[in-house]
Amino acid sequence: MHVIKRDGRQERVMFDKITSRIQKLCYGLNMDFVDPAQITMKVIQGLYSGVTTVELDTLAAETAATLTTKHPDYAILAARIAVSNLHKETKKVFSDVMEDLFNYINPHNGKHSPMVAKSTLDIVLANKDRLNSAIIYDRDFSYNYFGFKCFLLSMKDDSIEGIYDTLKQCALISKSAGGIGVAVSCIRATGSYIAGTNGNSNGLVPMLRVYNNTARYVDQGGNKRPGAFAIYLEPWHLDIFEFLDLKKNTGKEEQRARDLFFALWIPDLFMKRVETNQDWSLMCPNECPGLDEVWGEEFEKLYESYERQGHVRKVVKAQQLWYAIIESQTETGTPYMLYKDSCNRKSNQQNLGTIKCSNLCTEIVEYTSKDEVAVCNLASLALNMYVTSEHTYDFTKLAEVTKVIVRNLNKIIDINYYPIPEASLSNKRHRPIGIGVQGLADAFILMRYPFESPEAQLLNKQIFETIYYGALEASCDLAKEYGPYETYEGSPVSKGILQYDMWNVTPTDLWDWKLLKEKIAKYGIRNSLLIAPMPTASTAQILGNNESIEPYTSNIYTRRVLSGEFQIVNPHLLKDLTERGLWNEEMKNQIIACNGSIQSIPEIPDDLKQLYKTVWEISQKTVLKMAAERGAFIDQSQSLNIHIAEPNYGKLTSMHFYGWKQGLKTGMYYLRTRPAANPIQFTLNKEKLKDKEKVSKEEEKERNTAAMVCSLENRDECLMCGS
Repeated sequence: MHVIKRDGRQERVMFDKITSRIQKLCYGLNMDFVDPAQITMKVIQGLYSGVTTVELDTLAAETAATLTTKHPDYAILAARIAVSNLHKETKKVFSDVMEDLFNYINPHNGKHSPMVAKSTLDIVLANKDRLNSAIIYDRDFSYNYFGFKCFLLSMKDDSIEGIYDTLKQCALISKSAGGIGVAVSCIRATGSYIAGTNGNSNGLVPMLRVYNNTARYVDQGGNKRPGAFAIYLEPWHLDIFEFLDLKKNTGKEEQRARDLFFALWIPDLFMKRVETNQDWSLMCPNECPGLDEVWGEEFEKLYESYERQGHVRKVVKAQQLWYAIIESQTETGTPYMLYKDSCNRKSNQQNLGTIKCSNLCTEIVEYTSKDEVAVCNLASLALNMYVTSEHTYDFTKLAEVTKVIVRNLNKIIDINYYPIPEASLSNKRHRPIGIGVQGLADAFILMRYPFESPEAQLLNKQIFETIYYGALEASCDLAKEYGPYETYEGSPVSKGILQYDMWNVTPTDLWDWKLLKEKIAKYGIRNSLLIAPMPTASTAQILGNNESIEPYTSNIYTRRVLSGEFQIVNPHLLKDLTERGLWNEEMKNQIIACNGSIQSIPEIPDDLKQLYKTVWEISQKTVLKMAAERGAFIDQSQSLNIHIAEPNYGKLTSMHFYGWKQGLKTGMYYLRTRPAANPIQFTLNKEKLKDKEKVSKEEEKERNTAAMVCSLENRDECLMCGS
C-alpha cells in the first residue's frame, strides 16, 4: 500500500510515521488524556492505496476533533494538524501568496482573474519586508478546531420614489455583505388616500413583501447567506397588528414576510398605557405626521393632540395590542423590543435629531435621515484574556487594548469601502464605532464567580466602566491630534455629560473620571459613539469563547463546521471535573441525558453546580439587572437575548416591564425558548397526550390574558416566580 505525497511522489505507507507526525504536534498537551496512537488507528482504518498525505492529515484532524468530549486538548491537537496541513499547502511568504492571488488564472475560461486588487498588491509589495516579518505563522497554532459591518436606514420618503430608492440602498448594502435596519413608521397605512392616483394605499404588508424578496434575492456577498433586513415600526401605526403577524408560521402566504426580521420602536407612552390598560390610538403617519420625528414629552404632546383632534383611525385597548406582541414573541421569538425614548434620551447623537431605529442585532443606535445612512464598524474584546493566573482581573491591560481598538476602528472609517455615498457621508461626519465583548461568562468562570454572584455583578460593571473609560480616553487623544468629529458641538459629551450621567449612575473609583472630563472639555472626542456589545456568534467560535455577554446555554453542545458536526463539552467544566477525578464516559452520558445541565447529577459538588449553571437556570431578572448596570457605560446599546424555557404571557410581560423600568435601550433581541419535552420523550408520551382533553383557543386566550394582567398588577412576584 502506498501514499501520494504533496510533490506527487509515491511512498510506501509507514504507520510509525503517522504516529510520529501526530506526536510532534502534542507539545504542551495533557498526555494522560491525549493518545496519538488512538488517532493513528482510526486513520489506518481509512487508508487505501493511492491516498494522499493531505487526505491523511484531514482525516487525522477530524478524528482528533471527534475526541474533544474526552478532553479539550484534542481540539487543540485537531487544529494543529489542520494548520500544519494548511502550511504545507501554501507558500511561506505572505507577499508571494498575494502575488499568486493577483496572478490567478480562472480554470474555467483561462483568463486572468485577480482575486486581490492591483492597488492592494502594490501596497503589499511596497511594504513586503515589514509585512512578511510581522506575520508570525506559529500563532496559527493558537486556534482550536472550531475555530462586520452594519447599516441603519430610514425611509427616504413615503412615496413610490422614496420606497424604491430605499429598497435600492438596501440591495446595494446587502450585496456588500452588510446587515440592515430600516425604519418604516413614516409609510402611510392601509386605506390611506393617495393624491397622485386618487386611490388608497395598500399599507405596509405588500411593501414589506417586496423587501422580503429583495433580501432573498440579493444575498450577502453573492451566493452566501441571504440578505438580512430588520424592519422597525412604532406601535401607534395602524398596520401594527398585521406587522406582528408577518413572521408567523401559519396564515396566508401573501400576508407573510418570513425572511425579514421585525422590531418595535416603543415610546414610553405605550408602556404606560399598557400598564394601566388605557386606550391606545392607531394612526396613519400621512394623516398624523411627525410622530416618528419626536420623542419623550414632545412625542406625548403631539400624539395626544392628534387624539384630541380625532385624527385616529382605530382605538384599541393597549393591553389588546400588548397581547398580540407577546403572542408573536411566543411563536416566533420576535419582534425585538427597543425603547425609543431611552435610545434617544441617552444618546450622544441626540443633537442631530430623532433616532428612528436600531440595526439587525439591536446594539447600534445611530441617527439616520434621507441624506444619511448610519453605519458602524465593529470589534470585540475577548474578556477572558484579562484574567490573570492569580485569579485577578487586569483592568489596566483591558483599557490599553481598548485604546488600540479605538485607533484601529477610527482609521477604518477613512479607508473603508462604502456601498452608497449616504453611508460614507454619515460615517465621516459622526465617526461612530462599536466595541463589543465576548467571553464574559468565561471570565466569570476563570475568576471562580458564579454568574449571579455579587462578585460577578461587580466585575460586570467594572469591565464596562473600564472599556468606556479607555475608549473615551483614546478618542480624546485622537481629537487632540485631528480635532473632534464634525458634529461634536451641541452633543451631550460636548456639555460634559457622559453616558453614566444620563443614567444618574456614579462610577466606581477604578478610574479618574474627573481628570478625563477635564481633558475632554479641552480637546473633545473624535468619535460620537464607542461601545456596542454585539452578538459575536462567529468570532467567539473562532476564539473558543462563549458569545458576547451571554451565560452558557448548555454544558454540552454541537459545533457545526464544514467537515461535520462535533460534540463539545464546556472546556472549563471538563477541566474542573478532570482535576477532581470525576470525568469519564459515564459522566459525559449523564450530562447529555440532563440536556447539558449538571444540577441534578449527585456526584458533582455544589461549588461546581453554582459555577456552571446554564442560562435556563439563571434568573432572567439578574440578567436584566446586569444589563442595566453595564448599560450606564454603553453609549450605543447591547444585543440582549431573553431566555425562558417555557414562556407564558405573565412571565414575558413581567420581564419586559422590568427591563423598561430599569432604563434599558434594548429590552429584548430574541426570545429564546426550549421545547418542553425532547423528541424521545415526546414519542413515549404521545399516546397519553391523545387522551388528554384539548384546551380550546378561547380558553387558552383567557388564561394567557389573565396571566398577563396578573403580572402587570404583581410584577415583582411574577418576575421572581417566572424566572
